[in-house]
Amino acid sequence: MSLESRYRYSNEIVYNNFLWPENISEKQVSAIEKAIEKVLSVRKSITNCPIGKMYENGKMPPALVKAHIELDKAVDSSYKKATFTSDTNRMEFLFELYEKYTAELFSKEIPKKINHDLYFSNY
Repeated sequence: MSLESRYRYSNEIVYNNFLWPENISEKQVSAIEKAIEKVLSVRKSITNCPIGKMYENGKMPPALVKAHIELDKAVDSSYKKATFTSDTNRMEFLFELYEKYTAELFSKEIPKKINHDLYFSNY
């Protein structure tokens, strides 16, 4: 969800940060949004269970597991057609993508610090 052009974070909804694919299609964005809505809908339908309990190891309700698997598939397929063979394979891919996205940031010369005394010495 977004507010203006910024992402919204609150105590009720937070999306983990991940690098957005370079050439994502509207169809892929729509699939991810629908999968997110499904996860939220399933979580909302689970009453009398705090969210922390829903995600306890080995105790996730089957409907929530299924919704998360669908979301994972939608996100994964937006990065590449072939499925990731493991979590390690996914992480390696994302770190390589991060390096690609940020390479330009580290190749530029860092500007020198401004001597503020020169600007404020006449005041």
